[in-house]
Amino acid sequence: MSPLRMLHSSSPEETRAAGFKLAADLSPGSVVALFGRLGAGKTVFVQGLASGLGIPEGWAKSPTFTLVRFYPSDPPFFHIDLYRIERPAAEELGWEEWEEGVAAIEWAEKMEGLLPPGTVRVTLEARGEKEREIKIESDDDA
Repeated sequence: MSPLRMLHSSSPEETRAAGFKLAADLSPGSVVALFGRLGAGKTVFVQGLASGLGIPEGWAKSPTFTLVRFYPSDPPFFHIDLYRIERPAAEELGWEEWEEGVAAIEWAEKMEGLLPPGTVRVTLEARGEKEREIKIESDDDA
């Protein structure tokens, strides 16, 4: 894993800004795997990531019920939420098709063995009502 980046967020805006900043380091084929409990800020982080990829503010919504949302940006952005499915279903999502864009996967632990090399792992932990610790690491310099 690359050197760990630990960030502290005191608000949803700062969590969004951390996602926005990470977007500058991504390119087609990048996968961002998000880990954290319900309410930890995964979707807020992804909203910042989407904004950093040129998607208008407010467009990125949680795909909890649709599983995948596609945003035609450059590169294309895929927001995946595995909260409502079991691991066998996750294996059949066809995530290999997302290689031409950037993919952000919430509840990525359901695909742990399927995540490609170079995956950026983002772990969010609540430290109060609004405060979050954000750990960003990867097995390369993505």
